[in-house]
Amino acid sequence: MATNRTFTMIKPDAVANGHIGAILNDITAGGFKIVAMKYVHLSDTTAGNFYAVHKERPFYGELVQFMTSGPIVAAILEKENAVEDFRTLIGATDPAKADEGTIRNKYAKSIEANAVHGSDSDENAAIEGDFFFSQFERF
Repeated sequence: MATNRTFTMIKPDAVANGHIGAILNDITAGGFKIVAMKYVHLSDTTAGNFYAVHKERPFYGELVQFMTSGPIVAAILEKENAVEDFRTLIGATDPAKADEGTIRNKYAKSIEANAVHGSDSDENAAIEGDFFFSQFERF
């Protein structure tokens, strides 16, 4: 059963390129309500823990290095069918393959520097949201 919450991060590349406001505008224009949000700079430990599922993959070290290269914006979003609708809004991981008008099509530079993260399942949305936000930080 689909839930009505998902998790996202605006990644260091999009933050450094000044796209926070535009991406948040696209998110709210897409019908999402922001129910939790914070601006943080991840440490190696925090990024490593968040991406622990990828620890055995060859790109893990580069991923952690990238995600600690500058601040990020983490957020929990609410909308009916949130996970699927947000994945549609952000577009394909490779911005060259992302549909026109999607967040990655507009703001991402490469597969690695792809502007935003979006949870891939309701289960992961809950896990990822819980990683960054206490119950007291959600509205």
